[in-house]
Amino acid sequence: MSTPETHRAVEAVWRIESAKLIAGLARIVRDVGLAEELAQDALVAALEQWPESGIPPKPGAWLMATAKHRAIDQLRRGERQRQKYALLAHQAELDQAQSGPDLDAALDDDISDDLLRLVFVACHPVLSTEARVALTLRVVGGLRTDEIARAFLVSEPTVAQRIVRAKRTLAEAGVPFEIPEPAQRAARLSSVLEVIYLIFNEGYAATAGDDWMRPALCEEALRLGRILAELVPQDPEVHGLIGLLEIQASRSAARTDTSGQPVLLLDQDRRRWDQLLINRGLTALRRARALGGPPGPYVLQAAIAACHARARTPEETDWVQIASLYETLALVAPSPVVELNRAVALGMAYGPARGLELVDALTSEPALKDYHLLPSVRGDLLAKLGRAEEAREEFERAAALTRNERERAVLLERAAACR
Repeated sequence: MSTPETHRAVEAVWRIESAKLIAGLARIVRDVGLAEELAQDALVAALEQWPESGIPPKPGAWLMATAKHRAIDQLRRGERQRQKYALLAHQAELDQAQSGPDLDAALDDDISDDLLRLVFVACHPVLSTEARVALTLRVVGGLRTDEIARAFLVSEPTVAQRIVRAKRTLAEAGVPFEIPEPAQRAARLSSVLEVIYLIFNEGYAATAGDDWMRPALCEEALRLGRILAELVPQDPEVHGLIGLLEIQASRSAARTDTSGQPVLLLDQDRRRWDQLLINRGLTALRRARALGGPPGPYVLQAAIAACHARARTPEETDWVQIASLYETLALVAPSPVVELNRAVALGMAYGPARGLELVDALTSEPALKDYHLLPSVRGDLLAKLGRAEEAREEFERAAALTRNERERAVLLERAAACR
């Protein structure tokens, strides 16, 4: 195998194995930053050795063994970490005493718990939202710093700084590498779900730049969510989030036209919706409901998405049910954005005047002051009421507020159509 081919193979292995590798190392050294450094050292070793020796039969085990040996070498030079060295050296001796299958079993031992610990640490509330997203994509998703920077349209040094600060904050706060106790788990799990949802949303409707969507981020969020669903199978909200993301992702191919311009939900060709993803999403929603208990915000949002997915045409959409679900969501997780979405549903279910009444009540909401979808929704309702000049002004204001070039073009087109 040529060197370029080997490098591509190494990158593929890294994407698959890096989270498990970092998680296993972090369990031993109790430090996410050090664990990632050791994993990166193993990756460099693979890039140096595999072009000559070939890819080993079990590349994940090779990376783990190499990382552990590098850890021992490094910890030998650091007297401050003698206890960690002793632990690593003892485990390395045990590994070396085992033969092939036994070694693999040892490396895979408790891997699910290790991954879950890593997810909880990377999404720890002690970190800022931006830091949680960057660190999760880095250590759990295996994305490079430049990939994260490109996805979020920020500079590479900015992302690198966020990751460095996140690791430092975790170390200084003494965040333990462990699954939270049951009393803390719900709050911590909420943070994990929020991070995955934020990653998906940035891919689904990019906040800035020239592209309407960034599919790679949607795919990464789905992958992280599916991993989490396997790790926490008894939590309804986890399956609710997966159901929501699967159904949302099913529309991806229909959300842009051949030139890359956005296509709004009611104008989409529903024959292009991915039925496999829809079925997976509906299955996840049924699983969430089967677990019982009052529905949480992600289960409710998945139920709303399911109403759209089940409608073969826009006219068949059960807007009355959607409006009812938004009303419940507003009680469970109140926010101005939820109220804005409820206004859209009310407008579709009971007429634009009903929706506009709620939107007008939101115009003084500080949180929506610079939110471009507020004037966009208001413009749509005004246009349906025949108030074309007012609608044009709202669409133009929305266009001035958005930072996404594709969305700006659509809003300006809608403004022009009101003239």
